[in-house]
Amino acid sequence: MNSVTAKNIIKTLLYLLLIGIGLAFLAPIIIVLYNSFKGKFYISDDPFALPNAGTFSGIENYISGIEKTGFPAAFGWSLFITVFSVIAIVLFTSMTAWYIVRVKNGFTKALYYIFVFSMIVPFQMVMFTMTKTVADLGLDTPWGLIIVYLGFGAGLAVFMFCGFVKSVPVEIEEAAMIDGCNPFQTFFHVVFPIMKPTAITVAILDAMWIWNDYLLPYLLIGSEYKTIPIAVQYLRGGYGSVDMGAMMAMLVLSIIPIVVFYLSCQKYIIKGIVAGAVKG
Repeated sequence: MNSVTAKNIIKTLLYLLLIGIGLAFLAPIIIVLYNSFKGKFYISDDPFALPNAGTFSGIENYISGIEKTGFPAAFGWSLFITVFSVIAIVLFTSMTAWYIVRVKNGFTKALYYIFVFSMIVPFQMVMFTMTKTVADLGLDTPWGLIIVYLGFGAGLAVFMFCGFVKSVPVEIEEAAMIDGCNPFQTFFHVVFPIMKPTAITVAILDAMWIWNDYLLPYLLIGSEYKTIPIAVQYLRGGYGSVDMGAMMAMLVLSIIPIVVFYLSCQKYIIKGIVAGAVKG
């Protein structure tokens, strides 16, 4: 066996391995999808069986789930919190990172390490004190939750933006200032457009986290402003009973928006992560 043949065999095996890993990741989504069209009594009996003439329920699970969970309202609150939280994180952390990198002094250095340190602090350490502080400040609303998400998402975002800004030549900014731009104009017209790959990467990562988050909305805003993860949990009845059909249907509806958003922006992820890892 020559070296070319051996390389082709290794490449084929590698492709097969990657296809297998891809199918393993897709399998749960596929199982949830076809179970959402089965009668709720058949899902627990044989969750891996495809729907047939006897088990197919059409869109009954979707109608039932929407009625039981108040899905349109939950979708609206999830969308509102996710969109404005992501906008706040991208906007404020990118400005902070630019300031940290360009203004080199002891304060900005300490500020950078504080943001990095916040990434390794377990949520459980601050969960109870954070809940009380949020309640005392009157932030236990969807608008207050956006501020909390900004705080928790700032560490990773600042870290990534700082790495990217270090790779941006300062001469570009100096040329803009010579042309009469003030710092805000320089940032928004020159620096921020260059940050696009990293900004989209941060937006994708934070959107997936915030959209799927259950714990923070549950702790801070409870059932008054139900997001999708909280609404889905209301399908659990007493004594452990669960309407599996409606739950599968609502899971499918909750997955679709974030999958579409991810697929439309995925080409920027690797580019943004690599750019954010550059050391100046």
